[in-house]
Amino acid sequence: MITIEIKKDGVVVGILVADEKDFKTGSRGYYTNGKVAIDSKRYQANIQLVEIGSKNKGKDEASADE
Repeated sequence: MITIEIKKDGVVVGILVADEKDFKTGSRGYYTNGKVAIDSKRYQANIQLVEIGSKNKGKDEASADE
C-alpha cells in the first residue's frame, strides 16, 4: 500500500491510498481512485502506477528484483 498526496500550490488538498494490483494485462503495480475537492469543485481521480517490465516477468521473478 502507498499513500498519494495531491497538492495545489504546495497545500495538500487530497490523499489517496493505492493498493497493490495485478492488472488484467499481466502487469503489476498500484491502483486507486477517489474524489478530491479543489477550490469548491469536486474532481474524480484515477491513479495507476505500473511497474515497467512487470508484464514479462513471473510474480516470483518480479519480487526477486526488488
